[in-house]
Amino acid sequence: MQYISTRATGNGGEKRTFSQILLEGLAPDGGLYMPVSYPSVSEQELDAWRSLSYAGLAFEILKKFADDIPEADLRALTEKTYTAEVYKNVRPGDDAAVITPLRTLEDKDGKKLMLMGLSNGPTLAFKDMAMQMLGSLFEYELKRQDTELNILGATSGDTGSAAEYAMRGRKGIRVFMLSPYQKMSAFQTAQMFSLQDPNIFNIAVKGVFDDCQDIVKAVSNDLAFKARQKIGTVNSINWARVVAQVVYYFRAYLMATGNSRQKVSFTVPSGNFGNICAGHIARMMGLPIDRLVVATNENDVLDEFFRTGVYRVRGSAETLHTSSPSMDISKASNFERFIYDLLGRDSQRVAQLFRQIEVKGSFDLSGRPGSDGDEFAKVGQFGFESGKSTHADRIQTIRFVEKAFGITIDTHTADGVKVAREHQQADVPMIVLETAQAAKFNETINEALGRDADRPAGFEHLEELPQRFTLMPVDAAEVKQYIAEKTGL
Repeated sequence: MQYISTRATGNGGEKRTFSQILLEGLAPDGGLYMPVSYPSVSEQELDAWRSLSYAGLAFEILKKFADDIPEADLRALTEKTYTAEVYKNVRPGDDAAVITPLRTLEDKDGKKLMLMGLSNGPTLAFKDMAMQMLGSLFEYELKRQDTELNILGATSGDTGSAAEYAMRGRKGIRVFMLSPYQKMSAFQTAQMFSLQDPNIFNIAVKGVFDDCQDIVKAVSNDLAFKARQKIGTVNSINWARVVAQVVYYFRAYLMATGNSRQKVSFTVPSGNFGNICAGHIARMMGLPIDRLVVATNENDVLDEFFRTGVYRVRGSAETLHTSSPSMDISKASNFERFIYDLLGRDSQRVAQLFRQIEVKGSFDLSGRPGSDGDEFAKVGQFGFESGKSTHADRIQTIRFVEKAFGITIDTHTADGVKVAREHQQADVPMIVLETAQAAKFNETINEALGRDADRPAGFEHLEELPQRFTLMPVDAAEVKQYIAEKTGL
């Protein structure tokens, strides 16, 4: 399996292996890595995978993408990562050994609505599903190369804590995590800033998530600094993280169906397009997915594109601070991967459109006079649809799910459930991917239900712990100086 940049030029660009791109984020040309071609999965393989554990399924899928890692080593890594002990924070009645329990919420008039639990890991968010695997892969590869890695990441809330908990104490790894100052929930903030591990550095940026993400890209595009400081990333621009998320789409499908000819649909709360990009990859591999429904909050850049064909990023001043803050994103990093496929893998056009974003702030594929192309007409071939949820919607949905099913869902999952119920079809199960546990967004749960959300053991007094972070302006140069000081390089 070889990989290439979405912006590769000249003889198709340099092709690289999984291990060669594992520790990287952006490609040197500013693009994102993609496989030269997607591996395919047959009906026979799908049926054979029904009896596998989550770790076993992860091995079967990852080996298709990481074929330069010895199979015995890769199997050992998946078995070490996906254990009941790591994913122990399950709801009462769920089995931790299942890793990703699947619940049926509604089943009437031929319409089935299901919820896949992805938040049983150490930070109570779906990001743990991939980040724990990424930590294992990083540690393995760094040992193979006898080198170190300085991880630079940006978070709107959950990526940061998942990365820090996955990397804390690992040999040869430091984490520099940028987050928007006072834009996360109290729980999310405390999860990150209370860590005292010497290899964890939290940087609170006086801006929004997109400012943090832009700094990460600016640092990564300084190739000399990136090489000298051995900079890598855990954001979903890292291919390994996205492909680790592909696994739970297959898992959900296998748990929801009885044979490999039935189709399902997924609704995915999305801001940075990483989670649902994994669903796109699974569908391209042959998983029988009917539709992939993007659920956004009031920051509806993605919903606007899937309704109109216009991708229009917002500036910091236009990016709203909402009660589903992990989706307060107005520039979706992973969207470039889908556009690459939508444009028939025309890397020259991809590079042109995303350079245009930096100048004009938008591109238009609607096919209307003066637009940049007409590929929006092909979006349906990839199964994509979208919807939007507001604060009032998520309050109402949290109350509905609690009353009807006895389950307390978080604000982002509420966005997903609201949009999913608008896109259900008869005889095609709709699976909502859970984003996090409700305790991470207690302020809104209290508003909706008049009580605090339940917390798993060990999280009772999290916000009371001492916090450690460095406050900085929106300035890539200052972040680079800080990294250099802490690494001594």
